[in-house]
Amino acid sequence: MTVNFRLAVRGLIIDDAGYVLLVRLVFPEGAFWVLPGGGIDTDEDVKDALRRELREETGLAEPIIGPHVWNRLHEFNLVDTDGVQWHGQRESVFLIHSQRFTVNPLLTDQQLRAENLHEHRWWSIDEIASYTGSDKFAPRDIHSLVWEILENGPPDIPFEIHQVN
Repeated sequence: MTVNFRLAVRGLIIDDAGYVLLVRLVFPEGAFWVLPGGGIDTDEDVKDALRRELREETGLAEPIIGPHVWNRLHEFNLVDTDGVQWHGQRESVFLIHSQRFTVNPLLTDQQLRAENLHEHRWWSIDEIASYTGSDKFAPRDIHSLVWEILENGPPDIPFEIHQVN
């Protein structure tokens, strides 16, 4: 059996006050707050994919893409709407410092919902760490990772995160 991992890229967008922009994805099994971003198209450069995804999902048109801060391997089993069997996703995450901006996605609400994206929100590390609702964060320890980067700067070698559902 061939193991099929989707390649993706995400932006760790942090404003001047240390708030992180997250998007809320809703699936039948629950809701998840994640970094904005998504799949890398065939023959698309990883940073070009990140720029495209951020324009589509947040409206951030000219992000200054900083260092590669972590990789995340998320294992799951899913058959998408095209009938493709996925065994997980490999994500590369890049740091983006930005002034706080009003989210204004290029995609319509209907297009965002088709991608399971239902909400955008700026979060402080403390808000993430103290959250007691039913939604989950991905990666689970995102508050610790962001805190480490804010306190000590980007890592010399990207953090490696492996998560199994």
